[in-house]
Amino acid sequence: MQTQFILTTSDDIRLNGASFSPPGETKAAIVLIHGMGEHFGRYQHVIEFVNSIGYAVISMDLRGHGNSQGKRGHIDTYKQLMDDVDLLVKKAQELFNDLPLIMYGHSLGGNIAANYVLRRQPAFKGLIVTAPYFKLAFDPPKWKVFLSAVMAKILPALTLPTGLELAALSRDQAVVDAYKNDPLVHDKISSTFFNNVHAAASYPIEHAEELKIKTLAMHGLMDRITSYKGTTAFARNNPELIELKLWEGLYHEIHNEKEKQQVFDHIKTWLQKL
Repeated sequence: MQTQFILTTSDDIRLNGASFSPPGETKAAIVLIHGMGEHFGRYQHVIEFVNSIGYAVISMDLRGHGNSQGKRGHIDTYKQLMDDVDLLVKKAQELFNDLPLIMYGHSLGGNIAANYVLRRQPAFKGLIVTAPYFKLAFDPPKWKVFLSAVMAKILPALTLPTGLELAALSRDQAVVDAYKNDPLVHDKISSTFFNNVHAAASYPIEHAEELKIKTLAMHGLMDRITSYKGTTAFARNNPELIELKLWEGLYHEIHNEKEKQQVFDHIKTWLQKL
């Protein structure tokens, strides 16, 4: 069963969200955070999978993404993202009462999810991050980093193309083509957005030992967008609670590769042990 809702932020941005409940008994609810430039509609097959094994899902389009309001690819502060997730978590608690909550974030969503769990310390049962943006798979040229810092002061809301290599999303060409043709996808990012998210990227690695809940961290070894080395460092800093799974040959969106059923099966096994 799907229930749509709107969340209104403190700065009057309307965020589009929905919850998805399984037909039978619900074991827990998964709070899903999507990646940069996309929207939660791209996770329909992921939602259907977790519903099929008895888990509800709740998600929203981040501000400036999908059907949510806000300038495409722009935030004023990282705290806005944390506060927006707060609204989603409160909605999850309202809809699912006393059910355990599990956070699941991909790419930028992994950055947000891990930072949220560490900084806000919610009473979650578990955390899943896939291809989290803890470290980029490439080093941005120093002049670009310098220019971004300057632009953040002069024109903080100016957005430019992300330069995302679409072919690096998945080895499945159908996934890449669908992304290209998705009207809700955008390729914009402001210097303020980049600076804030990039600054927060290393926080989960540096503070992993403060993590108090079981975590599944997964990454494709052929990811050319975010680096598996950041995810590995994150897991290494708290091996008792963080399970690391690296996928040989898979690109950035491991849930959209032809081996996605293997990825789903691994998530299922981890959830059963939680």
